[in-house]
Amino acid sequence: MIIRKTVPSDFSRVSAIYADARRRMRESGNPTQWGFVWPPEDMIREDCSPEGHGYAVVDDAGRICGVFAFYIGEDETYRVIENGAWLNDEPYGAIHRIASDGVTRGILRAAAAWCAQFVPNIRIDTHADNAAMQAALAANGFSRCGIIHVFAGGVRTDISSARVAFQKVCRK
Repeated sequence: MIIRKTVPSDFSRVSAIYADARRRMRESGNPTQWGFVWPPEDMIREDCSPEGHGYAVVDDAGRICGVFAFYIGEDETYRVIENGAWLNDEPYGAIHRIASDGVTRGILRAAAAWCAQFVPNIRIDTHADNAAMQAALAANGFSRCGIIHVFAGGVRTDISSARVAFQKVCRK
């Protein structure tokens, strides 16, 4: 698998992967993390723009089999952590909106290895009901650190905004 920046022509495939991921989340007992519309179309378009933060995981046949957004630098969502602590306060990158096609395995592993080339630490979060993602994070060397809250427009939202936060130290 290779990782590459998403481009505008990837929009339909990326949207389809997210739609399938939302369906699988709902079917597996995690109906509220992404609901029926997350990430929204305008966010996917932004991720696929030249200025965006979207990345595609591409298989050997050249097919996009996974997607994620990657940000390097301080993420306001991770400024406050409850019921725990980050492993360190060193520079980090954050993986958001990671999803697979539901068939290809190793998307998280490939994304984390790629991101580790750029930063010594990776942070990521998921909903408490997303048992599959929590298991994948643990299996890929991420440590559970505590609870964070997602923000909408810079404002902490309601109780459903709570997410389980993880960090992986990639190199020292």
